[in-house]
Amino acid sequence: MHSFNPQRIQIGISSCLLGQQVRFDGGHKNSAYCQQELAPHFDFVPVCPEMAIGLGAPRKSIRQVRIDGEIRIRSGDGSVDVTDALKAFSEKKTAELGFLGGYLLCAKSPSCGMERVTVYKADGSGGSKEGIGVFARALMERFPHLPVEEEGRLHDMVIRENFFTRIYAYHDWHCMRLEGLTRKRLTDFHARYKYLLMSHSPAIYRKLGPLLAGEGELEAVADAYFDGFMTALEQKASRRNHTSTLQHIQGYFKKFLSGSQKAELTDAILAYRQGLTPLLVPITLIRHYLREHPNPYIAMQVYLEPHPQALRLRYAY
Repeated sequence: MHSFNPQRIQIGISSCLLGQQVRFDGGHKNSAYCQQELAPHFDFVPVCPEMAIGLGAPRKSIRQVRIDGEIRIRSGDGSVDVTDALKAFSEKKTAELGFLGGYLLCAKSPSCGMERVTVYKADGSGGSKEGIGVFARALMERFPHLPVEEEGRLHDMVIRENFFTRIYAYHDWHCMRLEGLTRKRLTDFHARYKYLLMSHSPAIYRKLGPLLAGEGELEAVADAYFDGFMTALEQKASRRNHTSTLQHIQGYFKKFLSGSQKAELTDAILAYRQGLTPLLVPITLIRHYLREHPNPYIAMQVYLEPHPQALRLRYAY
């Protein structure tokens, strides 16, 4: 039985993405990125709902079919219907996955597709890409802020960086909760995430401070904070917001940098704003000046390193 591990983030994953031969044709959708780039950093927890309910491999392919307004999961010829079995498994299994820090799903699957799953008409014709996999829906409904993505969408570097930013923040939150919730731990957590929140959603960031300063019951405040915190991070950070955040951090160095150093940092931020260099360039320069002119408040900011540099997530945009 799995449990939350503060030292090692566990990510749920569709079994086929790890090369397991569980697809309807007896094949897999092995992801080299997951196996080679992500495996050193995470522990994978593979799940294949279709195999779990007793469907073998190979097997008849199943699809989502709209019948009298209801979406059923059945084979193309209608001889196999696994709707109820898939729903029952999904409810039971997701209830056991509260220890996860994220989830990677296989696209287009009637059980695991996160979005745009094809839903066919009752006669087998047509098809609209409006479906969500049965297991994926149960997972996202039970854990609405769990970072969930389809493996194929990680080719988009903005989506990829956002996904792993959320994974590490989500895990960090649960590590804090594991230590025991206090107002100090909550306010310290918020302080560390100030600039990361600003880069994703300045509007939500401005609401979270007053929330923590209120007099509400601590658990209720923490729940409301976490909802706002993850909602903010679910918004992809724009170049404009990153630029504003970098300029705020730049202000801490104005008394210490020479004229040429100030100009160098300003130029690095502007080049990023114009799309000429990746975010890593001004961040690296800030980290360099931080070593020369230590500032404990800036040094503790998660924004400077929201995920391990080895993942190379700030190199490409």
